[in-house]
Amino acid sequence: MKVITLLNEKGGVGKTTLATHIATGLALKGHRVTLVDTDPQANATSSVGLDKRPSFYDLCVRDADWRDILVQVHPDVYSPPNSQSKGQLYCVPGNAESRTVAMSMKNRLVIRSRFQQLRKAIDFIILDTSPTPSLLNEAILLATDYVLIPTDCESFSALEGLPESIEHIQNASNTLAPNNLAGPKVLGIIPNKYRSKTVLHRDMLAHLKNIYGDLVFEPIRLHVGISETQTVQQFLFAVAEKHEMTQQFWRLVDLVEGVKEYG
Repeated sequence: MKVITLLNEKGGVGKTTLATHIATGLALKGHRVTLVDTDPQANATSSVGLDKRPSFYDLCVRDADWRDILVQVHPDVYSPPNSQSKGQLYCVPGNAESRTVAMSMKNRLVIRSRFQQLRKAIDFIILDTSPTPSLLNEAILLATDYVLIPTDCESFSALEGLPESIEHIQNASNTLAPNNLAGPKVLGIIPNKYRSKTVLHRDMLAHLKNIYGDLVFEPIRLHVGISETQTVQQFLFAVAEKHEMTQQFWRLVDLVEGVKEYG
């Protein structure tokens, strides 16, 4: 089982879009996937057609049984026409109660220990996170194998949110090291909502590549199709199989699929 977290502690960088497309893409490829919505806004929950509910809170605080909180997402929600998912997609829905999870948990390793209970049943856990630095995000990093960091090419996200997120990832690894536990690793940085005709975006992309090198993925261009599909709770895999952006998302799915399990 591999635990992949989408993290950037600045808002509006596309974490939910990427988390839900990676989760659905892995399911389409035949994997058993659990999408965990830790953001109090619970947009990932809504994106897969589910009602917001305190399942994530119940998991971390009330010690709820997995059978009571895992909701299977119907394949029709994300499968292409005339095709069905080869795998299974489940969701741990969230709601506003997620704001108080960190204050109510018994200890910071609760999320890690709960995820370990799924090791034989699930191939991938994909987490969508809040854009706010928090004790909850710290606990999530302690349960994470790999982190994907979406960023737009504007100054606050790329110059502040990205370095702060990387620092918090390193802090999580340092916390786990004395117990001989593997900490999270940065899998990649995803420049999102990229506009190649904008000088600022070109300069910022060059800046990111200069600092982070091969960790920087190909930029995902800003496209109206994403917002349109989200509005009607659809996925590019289902409605635009041949689109350039859909193919970029598939390359992200392939990258996540190929990471090694460790920890």
